[in-house]
Amino acid sequence: MTSEDIRLIGIAWRLDRLRWVPTRVLDQIVKRDGSCFWMCCDGEPPQLVGIDTPDRELAARLCAGCRVPEECLELELRTAGELTVGVWGAMPEDDRRALYPHWLRRGERAGGPRP
Repeated sequence: MTSEDIRLIGIAWRLDRLRWVPTRVLDQIVKRDGSCFWMCCDGEPPQLVGIDTPDRELAARLCAGCRVPEECLELELRTAGELTVGVWGAMPEDDRRALYPHWLRRGERAGGPRP
């Protein structure tokens, strides 16, 4: 097991507290409280460059100070799964794709339906 796996498992464990929150409620929370829904970028979202380090930096900048990054991440993992794109929950898509299998193995998600 690599240090990256351990980091991702830790994130998956933190998300477990949200496993019983209905998806529609997470959606409302993220839309109401998510920083990205309130920032103005001349009407256009910032462009990701497709390179891990800059995208990680962009994710950190976009989500800095956001009050609901874990809710956002949980919502995206539920709704997009491994097909995720963009920045959600302060993570670029490659990191979320790597997180997804660990997320699936956590808590009640293993072997059960998703909320």
